[in-house]
Amino acid sequence: MSNDAVKLAGLVRFVAESCPGTKPDYARLREVVERLGTDLAALSHGEALIRSAAYTQAYQKDPEASCRRAQERFGPGGTVVPGLIGPG
Repeated sequence: MSNDAVKLAGLVRFVAESCPGTKPDYARLREVVERLGTDLAALSHGEALIRSAAYTQAYQKDPEASCRRAQERFGPGGTVVPGLIGPG
């Protein structure tokens, strides 16, 4: 299981819960995670879920800054994975 996929799952959960006016693109998440060699369903239980929840909690320590960074890196013009999150 890709650690990057686990991190993305934690980020997407954080964005869905904590970034007003922003929502994840779940189809894009599935595409990216599968490209990383991980089945999206595998991220929703067991050790992967626990690990991704730890990333979600880390982002929640400074939600304003984390939402801003998420938009810069994963928004429509993102520098890491463009289009992973968008306006909501």
